[in-house]
Amino acid sequence: MKLRFALTSGICDVELSCGSISPGRIYSVGACEKEPQRREARREESVRGGAQSNHHSVADSRETETGPSPRPSRLCGLETLPSTASLRLRTGRLRGSVLIGLLWCLALLSVVVIGVLHTSRMDLLVVKNYGDRIQAHYLAVAGIEKAKALIYQEALERSRSGRHHSGQLYDAPEQFRDVTFGRGQFRVFRQGREDGGGGMLYGISDEESRLNVNVASADELGKLYGMTPDVVAAILAWRTADNTVTPGGADLEYYASLQPPSQPRKGPLQTVRELLMVRGISRELLLGSDSQQNRMPAIEGDDRDETSLGNMDGGWASLLTVDSSVKDITASGGDRVNVQTADERSLTGVRGITSDIAKAIIAYRGQNQFKTLADLLDVTAVQNQNQLGRKPGGDASGQDQSAAPPNAQSPNGSSSASTGAKVVSEQLLMEIGDDLTVQQGQDLAGVVNINTASLDVLACLPGISRELAQAIISYRTSSGFFPNTAYLLQVPGLTRDIFKQLAARVSARSETFRILCEGKVTSTGTRQRIQEIVHIGLNDLTTLSYREDDL
Repeated sequence: MKLRFALTSGICDVELSCGSISPGRIYSVGACEKEPQRREARREESVRGGAQSNHHSVADSRETETGPSPRPSRLCGLETLPSTASLRLRTGRLRGSVLIGLLWCLALLSVVVIGVLHTSRMDLLVVKNYGDRIQAHYLAVAGIEKAKALIYQEALERSRSGRHHSGQLYDAPEQFRDVTFGRGQFRVFRQGREDGGGGMLYGISDEESRLNVNVASADELGKLYGMTPDVVAAILAWRTADNTVTPGGADLEYYASLQPPSQPRKGPLQTVRELLMVRGISRELLLGSDSQQNRMPAIEGDDRDETSLGNMDGGWASLLTVDSSVKDITASGGDRVNVQTADERSLTGVRGITSDIAKAIIAYRGQNQFKTLADLLDVTAVQNQNQLGRKPGGDASGQDQSAAPPNAQSPNGSSSASTGAKVVSEQLLMEIGDDLTVQQGQDLAGVVNINTASLDVLACLPGISRELAQAIISYRTSSGFFPNTAYLLQVPGLTRDIFKQLAARVSARSETFRILCEGKVTSTGTRQRIQEIVHIGLNDLTTLSYREDDL
């Protein structure tokens, strides 16, 4: 160990050197009374500028790079100066801490930026999806409007040609399949019936092909698959205006005890789904596996495999309606002649009715009431026609008032009007059937169109078995649509007695149509469906119901 003293002007230094310590390790103790003056002198020199100022700038920059100048520490009363290795270690630690802090700041900033970008992207997607849904909505509206225009045009063409039914719009892919419009396309489609091969068809459907639950009798409702007498009674009690309890039906107390409580409508049902409120009717019976009530898969998750579309059980809802109604007019749109009240001149104005037939009709209705047009087959020739109009009891219409009173019976027990030769044959009835009616100025509510009804619906009608219903479908497939209801007499196995039961419940035309349209934005595949039920009149077209979003 060596100890060295050094005396300089104003400062006394003592240096101690240890042999076992590296030469760089030096302990110094100094008397620094004049240290403030020295610092002041250095500060004045640094202000002078020039090369000396540049030299200090370089020195300062080096000091900045290596961190602050080392400060002496005290050990046993002696001030120690750190070695070069210690300075490097401290500088590395400082730089590492700064780097870690910087990385944490970058990480937090990245999280914030990613969150903001994600939120912005979601907002943009929501806005875009909403815009696409609006586009798809109006594409579907365009399809609905096109279908309405075609329905009205087709009705005018049928009226000019004197046809009740053409079937043009029931399967018209050239009009309704993926029609391009603007940024997307639309389609009008329906489910084909099993008796027609099934599958998806591009066209409209009609409500007259269904059984009207507000008009159908108990026997007709009872023929539906899965229907029980108690459910039939509950439906009749629901739609009956008075509070009479139908045997087997539900009364007011039953509906009041439900949670939440309800009460029967006591009037016509407004929608088919209202049947879900009737006692004994479940969703499985009414809707089957078709929750949308259109026998088509829902939009979400739909793979659009057209070979499998519509292969589902539609329940009773696929056979029922509350909107079917047609006007009692001819195929050309003219008024029909009422055989109940028409005079001889009006009757002979119908092509095919002669004066003798007109007189026979007038004589028959004096003793019997025409319930349906099928009763014309029972009209017989008038006896002693040369005496009509000349007897004191005769009237201007040519009807003999001195004849037997209404419903008078002949000696053999039959009606006196039933004797003699029949004047209206089946062939004549088919010719004049569209021009005659048995009621005056009333709409035919709930009638079934024999040109469009399915086998299940036809089998519900009075006197019709499933075999006879299939025979009707086979006849219209092979021979074409029925011009009027009297042509049912051409169907093998359909007798006059069956036709008399059936005549009041059927029609050969439809005026109420169901339009199901889907709009699609091509770029994104966004879809929207709309369903409307419309009724076409002589000069207008009215919307009866509208559904959206749950199709």
